[in-house]
Amino acid sequence: MTPKKWAIREILNVTTVFLRDKGIEGPRLCAEVLLSHQLKKSRVELYLALDRPLSSCEVAGYRSLVRRRLKREPLQYITGHQEFWSLEFLVSPAVLIPRAETELLVEEANRLRKGNLLSSNSEPVILDLGTGSGAIAISLAKEIEGAAVWASDISFEALAVARKNAKHHNLARRIRFCQGDLWQPFSSSTSPFDMIISNPPYVPAEAFKTLPPEVSYYEPRIALDGHENGMHFIKRIIEESGAYLKPGGWLLIEMDPDQTERALRLIDSTQSFSYKERLMDYRKKYRLVKAQKKNG
Repeated sequence: MTPKKWAIREILNVTTVFLRDKGIEGPRLCAEVLLSHQLKKSRVELYLALDRPLSSCEVAGYRSLVRRRLKREPLQYITGHQEFWSLEFLVSPAVLIPRAETELLVEEANRLRKGNLLSSNSEPVILDLGTGSGAIAISLAKEIEGAAVWASDISFEALAVARKNAKHHNLARRIRFCQGDLWQPFSSSTSPFDMIISNPPYVPAEAFKTLPPEVSYYEPRIALDGHENGMHFIKRIIEESGAYLKPGGWLLIEMDPDQTERALRLIDSTQSFSYKERLMDYRKKYRLVKAQKKNG
């Protein structure tokens, strides 16, 4: 029997229905992204060639990608890419997939700089604590040309991805990467930072069984698990950051909306900060807590 000949239009339509029936979220987008990846073409290029026939090798490769998605492997790990702050980033199972809500950290950091609210506003020293893919550090280095950016992570594998991303964006010389657990890489002789930014692990350990399989099975637990109540790393960052911030410096942390009130109380208890605030994300949920260290 002669194998069926597939054209782009037909295989997209059939795959969309198949993925929908299997309960995959965004089935049409998923079908398009996977076929774009297989053919090394943009989604726009697919629609400009809907009647183009596919070779048997192309169909086999596409089916292999679809099978991976059926196992709930995230699209971003299948394609190896994710957009953040309108920039393209390499991702792998060694790093957390950058989320849209994390862009709020970059947005707020940039707002503080433009508002002349940093002690070294022209050439600020910024730390991205727990950098993962490097998305925050690289986005800030792009936005703030004079900034000296540091990026740390406990994971050697994550730092390898972050370094590749920095090289891809021609920022390898602008960002200093270091490995270690939170403050471990920074001795007391290190110059204090104007800003410390972090998207730490904050998922409560007890909540892992409720996470989608795309997250719980595939994303690195070390980048997600905030231990009991999800507050372990948030607490450490708040309590210890005062020693690494310049007077008037800023701390910005992403967290779960339910953790923000506890974080504000922790900030008060340190007596290191003169100002604190929590900010909402685009879904109108509190997502970011910021605090300014006291002057003097």
